[in-house]
Amino acid sequence: MKGRAVAAIGALIVGGAHASASGNGVVQWDIQRSQRPQEFRRLRNRASTFEETITNEQARGGYFATCRLGTPAQNLTLQLDTGSSDIWVPDSNARVCTKKTGQGCALGTFTPDQSTTFVVVGQGDFNISYVDGSSSIGDYFTDVFEIGGATLRNMTMGLGIETDISYGLVGVGYAVNEAIVGTTKSLSSVYPNLPVNMVDEGLINTVAYSLWLNDLDASSGNILFGGIDTKKYKGDLTRIDIYPTVQNLFTAFLVALTSLEGVSSSGSDTLTSQHFPVPVVLDSGTTLSYLPTDLASQLWKEVGAIYSHDFGAAVLPCSMQNSKGYFSFGFAGPNGPRINVTMDELVLDVTSGQPPVFASGRYKGQDVCEFGVQNFSSAPYLLGDTFLRSAYVVYDLVNNQVGIAATDFNSTDSNVVAFPSMSAQIPSATVAPDQSEVTNQPTVTSPGYAASKGFTETGEASAAAGMPAAFGTGHLVMVGVTMVLTALGSGVFLIL
Repeated sequence: MKGRAVAAIGALIVGGAHASASGNGVVQWDIQRSQRPQEFRRLRNRASTFEETITNEQARGGYFATCRLGTPAQNLTLQLDTGSSDIWVPDSNARVCTKKTGQGCALGTFTPDQSTTFVVVGQGDFNISYVDGSSSIGDYFTDVFEIGGATLRNMTMGLGIETDISYGLVGVGYAVNEAIVGTTKSLSSVYPNLPVNMVDEGLINTVAYSLWLNDLDASSGNILFGGIDTKKYKGDLTRIDIYPTVQNLFTAFLVALTSLEGVSSSGSDTLTSQHFPVPVVLDSGTTLSYLPTDLASQLWKEVGAIYSHDFGAAVLPCSMQNSKGYFSFGFAGPNGPRINVTMDELVLDVTSGQPPVFASGRYKGQDVCEFGVQNFSSAPYLLGDTFLRSAYVVYDLVNNQVGIAATDFNSTDSNVVAFPSMSAQIPSATVAPDQSEVTNQPTVTSPGYAASKGFTETGEASAAAGMPAAFGTGHLVMVGVTMVLTALGSGVFLIL
């Protein structure tokens, strides 16, 4: 059953694409942190490798790239998202983009009347909703789409005519997760989305790409379509299976988290959950990471985080960014890849201005930050940017596998290796040996929290640490809602 599903979906997402017969077969976008996120500049291109700046914009909660649409070209800055599958852009007449009625769209809009190559192919057919309740509705159209010097002449995209989102997205997930499929409930509605169209245009050899987000405060990183960069990770690159979501369809990058350990100078703890193996989606469009409540609460206790009902999130002192403890995430069985995530990647500012402070308790007077792992009450669970920055991830949408290794933070070296052909395995990657044991459920026990003292330096946090006092209750609620919306802004999960 599974084998037949893999073959069917593999053929579907390829959509008649063919392997490139020449060139390196890769397209690369650089990711660069900018102190002024409204400014984006084009970088060099060379041979068959294409690079373009993508800004790590923490205020909006994501990674953004400047793209060019239409004839003559119009510049728009769009969010990169592995959790959705459509490119869509806000219409210049959308209410949210008009300052008299909305907040304005500072990252750019698209004006169809100004493009001579604009063609509507699905009037009223574009309709996408996100986990946070935001949405965008309008038309599907085709036009010229440029990324870093690479040009796709006939790219299908969505036009957000009625939208409450002030910027568009570049979705690079499975084509079967396109919004049109959710609308029509038919796989016959699938069109070649960006990764597939790159194969159609001969830019890359197979439907695959690798993601190197780099450090939280890094100046550069990249997404590389059609290849891997062996200088951007440490240790072994290991292939693990992506699992179908429903009806044996592959719609999201769902993998098996099979272990989690807290480690610090005072000891280590094996964290357990009744949900192991935990189904997690690797989603660059989600700022934070979301685990089952019983597991997330153990992480909070290790680091002394306190759940705030006003914030709607677990918070902790910003000084915990300096903690030397880390969490080790294990995938695909006992001998699968392990990714260590340190505290400087997990402690995030709650505001771009003056942070609130704890009003009472053991943290009294200390600045409040948000912890990068929060809780969900039910699947799908998500590993977002707070995890992905520590991992080098290769997404293979044809073989339904992910390659994963520890990231090499701030690497200045590069060795790009292209996938040689359609359906080729991930270069330089070995398969996780014990994936047959993924279904094993470990015994659920209570950790001894031996690592807690090493995380917090003063031991377990008091439950009476007190709530932040820099804002009134009304402001706390508003900030909490904002954090949740930012974190989940593009975490789409389609159930067919």
